[in-house]
Amino acid sequence: MTRPHRRPDAGRPGRDRRARVLVPPPGARRTEGVRPTTAVVGGGVAGLAAATALAERGVAVTLYEREPFLGGRVGGWPVELADGARVTMSRGFHAFFRQYYNLRGLLRRGDPGLERLTGLPDYPLRHSNGLRDGFRHVPRTPPWSALGFVALSPSFRPGDLTRMNPVAALPLLDVRVPDVYERLDGVSAHDFLDAVRFPDSARHLAFEVFSRSFFADPRQLSAAEMVLMFHIYFLGSAEGLLFDVPDAPFPAALWDPLAGHLRGHGADIRTGTAVEHIAPSRDGGLEVTTAEEERRHDSVVLALDAAGLRSLIARSGRLGDGPWRERVARLRNAPPFLVTRLWLDRPVAPGRPAFLGTSGYESLDNISVLDRYEDEASRWAARSGGSVVELHAYALDPGACRETEQKRLIAQLHRAYPETAGATIVDVRHVWRSDCPLFPVGGYADRPTVRTPNPALVVAGDLVRTDLPVALMERAATTGFLAANALLECWGVRGQTLWTVPTRGRSPLLRALTHWSRRPTN
Repeated sequence: MTRPHRRPDAGRPGRDRRARVLVPPPGARRTEGVRPTTAVVGGGVAGLAAATALAERGVAVTLYEREPFLGGRVGGWPVELADGARVTMSRGFHAFFRQYYNLRGLLRRGDPGLERLTGLPDYPLRHSNGLRDGFRHVPRTPPWSALGFVALSPSFRPGDLTRMNPVAALPLLDVRVPDVYERLDGVSAHDFLDAVRFPDSARHLAFEVFSRSFFADPRQLSAAEMVLMFHIYFLGSAEGLLFDVPDAPFPAALWDPLAGHLRGHGADIRTGTAVEHIAPSRDGGLEVTTAEEERRHDSVVLALDAAGLRSLIARSGRLGDGPWRERVARLRNAPPFLVTRLWLDRPVAPGRPAFLGTSGYESLDNISVLDRYEDEASRWAARSGGSVVELHAYALDPGACRETEQKRLIAQLHRAYPETAGATIVDVRHVWRSDCPLFPVGGYADRPTVRTPNPALVVAGDLVRTDLPVALMERAATTGFLAANALLECWGVRGQTLWTVPTRGRSPLLRALTHWSRRPTN
């Protein structure tokens, strides 16, 4: 079990001096003698993190990925446009926040200076009623970050703070894991904000940004997850809310260099290879079956999305015990989302930001102008005189007509950026997916943990329950490393050192106030 400590200044992965280091148990630097073997099932962020920590310490890793590319939900694949250009398509924009210490540590294996990440100057938010917010000028260190946001934000009007319920808002000030789940997992994000009486304008432009990052409607999302997000990005961390983005498509910027690092440590990467079945072997290992072969491994890391994990466990009837299998079977997916990417014959207006979070534009959640930061899109725009624009719509109705939703999303782009209404669409690609985990009200205790009933079998991914303040891509990377560490500990090998944002509220005064508010009354 790793233990949190206040980290030393030396080797800090970010600017926050209160970030926490989690030191793994002592052990050998590498495996000795016959190399243990591990199958990593899933080549997304979690699987790549697990494979990296294991391969670097001498474990013989075989990574199985169903798709022909690495990166999972942050992957990319080649497409040919109507004008003959060969470009890379993906599932859409991802923000690499400076709080993602473990994910960024993983990427440093292929890019030591993180030179392929470029910072965007702001995180702008815009409501259809004309209100605009951003975080460029907001202080990064709490509590000045919250005070600065309120002072600078036009979405906070005079008197809004006096109408809020300060007692209901106190959980935001001292977030601890798993305590936050014990207190708030039984409440929806929507109901929590109602109880706080957060002003509607700021609610749309601030809090719902966090809830919709989980691809879920706030009425379905656990308030604990939303409050944890607020701690990670805002009140608990001094890294701020500005973020980096890859300056090239995901494969070139992120995963091709990391794959080279893995192969340099002897890992066998098998893309386009789905695992069909896993069964315990008589000698304590695990038999992994694909369409091509059946192969024994000493251990297995399951780094799949919720649907993939449910399906594989259902096909592998001897894995785990009954209660564990039932918990996996109860995992739910978030509602479907849509990514629409447009190659336009003319540029968007010069003042448009590279990324814009939106609210009040029906299903439109954000707009990205890829040629403002991605080299491949920039080259296409320079050749064509056009622009590459991407739209996201989260938490859509599963029964909605796809063609209707696609048209509606583009119509909202025209409403937000009127100059695009007259542009000719050179090509358009729509990506529909419904494979992100849902974190429903009351669902925390039912989620799988890294460890399973079989010590040789571990689970990783953003769906995994962990007692650390991490979320989204950072949860995937962190649980991937934790899964590797659990196996390495069995072999007497020291695992990966991890970092997180502070594991409690930053202000002793505010912590005391929060503690006082929880005292039972007579």
